[in-house]
Amino acid sequence: MKNFSIVSIFALLILASCGKKEEQQMPPQGPVPFPVQTVTKQDAVVYQEYTANLEGQQNVEIRAKVNGFIQKIYVDEGQVVKKGQLLFKLETQTQNQDAAAAQANVKAAQVEVDRLKPLVDRKIISEVQLETAKAKLAQAKSAYGSIAANIGFGTIVSPVNGVIGSLPFREGSLVSSASEMPLTTVSDTKIIRAYFSMNEKQLLFFNKTFKGATTAEKLKAAPEVLLLLVDGSEYDQKGKIATMNGLVNPQTGTTQFRAEFKNPEGILRSGSSGIVRLPIIEKDAILVPQNAVFEMQGKKMIYVVGQGNKVKSKIIEVSGTSELNFIVTSGLNEGEVVVIEGASKLKDDAEIIPQQAKTEAVPAVAQDTAKTNITPAKK
Repeated sequence: MKNFSIVSIFALLILASCGKKEEQQMPPQGPVPFPVQTVTKQDAVVYQEYTANLEGQQNVEIRAKVNGFIQKIYVDEGQVVKKGQLLFKLETQTQNQDAAAAQANVKAAQVEVDRLKPLVDRKIISEVQLETAKAKLAQAKSAYGSIAANIGFGTIVSPVNGVIGSLPFREGSLVSSASEMPLTTVSDTKIIRAYFSMNEKQLLFFNKTFKGATTAEKLKAAPEVLLLLVDGSEYDQKGKIATMNGLVNPQTGTTQFRAEFKNPEGILRSGSSGIVRLPIIEKDAILVPQNAVFEMQGKKMIYVVGQGNKVKSKIIEVSGTSELNFIVTSGLNEGEVVVIEGASKLKDDAEIIPQQAKTEAVPAVAQDTAKTNITPAKK
């Protein structure tokens, strides 16, 4: 027991001496450097976003004007065609027979007119008989012309430049002018039209933001719009709002707009969808990096550097986000200094060493979450 006590005391002395050495080796705790930024006001571009349906400048349904079997299909789905290009050939053999009979009737009526003319001139018969024969000739010519036109309708060509849609019928199918489904659709996609709607609140904001006594003047004052594709990428051609419906739909409470985008490479297709982004310039906005903001109990907060380089948390309100910045609507004033990184390592009244970070001179780009119901990114 005695030996055990001596060993225990010796071990405790060794541990105590090691602890003292570690204390001597640890550097004294003090303020740590943190990047900070002085709050300034600057112009920001705020984007309002609207879901849009895309359509070609012209979507022309190709329909049969006469009854007949499809003899030949000269195009395929997705093929680019020119105006006047042959698309379908319908079987017209029966109509050719009808045309021959009608043409024979025309010749017979003409012979009758020619026979009666000299008799009328010599007053052998009355002029009424000749006029009756002439009427029958005109009727025969009209019947022949109608049949000949129907034969022409058996050859179907494209009325516009565009892209062929689906082909629901195959060669040999019987089609008619009463068919519910068209033979195909030719979509002219050189210009793509994006149709989107604004609710009454958004429409009021639009009318107040862009000045003009008429709708045309307001649309002219509106800036070019962008288009987000279904994969999240931004289309490389900017568009312009071309039309605005003059009335609000009483059932939906919305007004339809149409923006137009050039489509030189055929990237956009009729029937697809996208998001139209309308830029709005917000003057003298307070912007802070998203990294500077943290959340606590559903509130957005930021650390502000005060006297003695001690930080204090403040609740802020934002109206939107960009890839890098929040637009702050309340809680911060111009000239205040905020910590822009490392907020999770801080607490109130902690002393730091402020290090001014470089700020971008280019205005931030943000999304108008208040008007488009887009939730700001959480940090």
